[in-house]
Order: sequence, then structure tokens, then C-alpha cells
Amino acid sequence: MIMDLLLKAASIFVGFAGGIAVGSALVALLTVLDFLSRLAQFAKTRKYGWMEVALISGAVSWSIIDFQHWHLHLPHWMSSFWGLLGGIFVGLLAAALTEVLNVLPILAKRIKMNNLIQYFLLAMILGKVMGSLFHWLIFTRL
Repeated sequence: MIMDLLLKAASIFVGFAGGIAVGSALVALLTVLDFLSRLAQFAKTRKYGWMEVALISGAVSWSIIDFQHWHLHLPHWMSSFWGLLGGIFVGLLAAALTEVLNVLPILAKRIKMNNLIQYFLLAMILGKVMGSLFHWLIFTRL
């Protein structure tokens, strides 16, 4: 009983930490890279409020779909097409986040950790590794 409670608490903590990490990456993508204003320039419009609504609506709707475990029984070619689009998105997001890594020195300076930035980066890396190991070794077996 106590072990189940500890496992649930650990799952809540890891899920919350993962949500914060993904949310931070999205905010970094949108603010540091000035994503929406660049997209508005590309679309040749000054009003990009509808883009913000589309971005938030997409994130919320796909989160709900993921949490509800909905399944779409699509033909193989359509599944491949959606997989290709998903791969392109992840690749572009990874490329954009490599540019965002220059945010770390700014963050370290603001929270007065200039001389400890290597530990900050190490904590991020170890957190990612531990989260991946938890997912692969424990969570997938539940």
C-alpha cells in the first residue's frame, strides 16, 4: 500500500516535471525565437491573434486526445503521412531548441548561478536521463 502510494507520488512528480520541461521548451520556442511574429511576417499580416488561438487550441485538443487514448483507424498511407508530419515537427522543434540553448547563460545570470552553470546543465541532463529510464524501465511495465 505504501509502495503504491510512493509509486503514484513519483509518477505525479515525474509527470509534473515533464510538463514543466515541455512547457518551458514551448515558451522558449515562442519567445526567444519570436516564432509567432516571424510567422506573421511570413503570412504578411500584422494581426496574429488567430495564430495564438490556433496554437493554444491545437495544444489543448491534442493533449485531450492523448489523455483519452483515442485511436484513429486510418489507412496505412495516411498513418505514414501523419507520421511524416510528426517527424518533421519534432525535427524542426529540436533544431529550434538547439538555438535556444543560449538561453542557459542568461537564465544562470538572472538567478545568480553564473559560476554554477555546469551543474545546472548537468542537472538538466541527468533529469532527462532519469526520466527516460523511469519511462522505459518502470512506467511501460505498469
